Amino acid sequence: MGMSAPQGGGGRRGGVAPSMNVTPLVDVVLVLLIIFMVVTPLLAKQLWLNLPKKDDAAKLEPPPDDASKPVVLTVDQRGVIRINQAEVQRAELKERLARIFAARSDDVLYFDADDEAAYAVAVEAMDAARMGGAKTIAVLTEKAGR
Repeated sequence: MGMSAPQGGGGRRGGVAPSMNVTPLVDVVLVLLIIFMVVTPLLAKQLWLNLPKKDDAAKLEPPPDDASKPVVLTVDQRGVIRINQAEVQRAELKERLARIFAARSDDVLYFDADDEAAYAVAVEAMDAARMGGAKTIAVLTEKAGR
């Protein structure tokens, strides 16, 4: 806080009048703004998404036979988790997927969540799948048969 002397004829009556110096306040606010601008992008989680190109859609191979069926993890609107239509408890999901991926050569999991499924349950299922050995999680965007 700075002080300034009164203009004009001195005297005790006017005295020294305080004045606010806002320069340090502005400096601190600008430094905080820069810090938040630098840190904010680092806080976001990243999700890499690989979409097929239109040319790849024409080159689709026929679905695999039953011996090498894909692993499909499904979450319905009630929060029930299924692996290839077989119901699985949340506590045993990670171990079940670890056993499945140990017997397979690929570590691809297809994930399908109902539109009305709770977000927290879907993310918890994907986290368990990642911890269970799924290297690639392919999110299904269309229902089968459409």
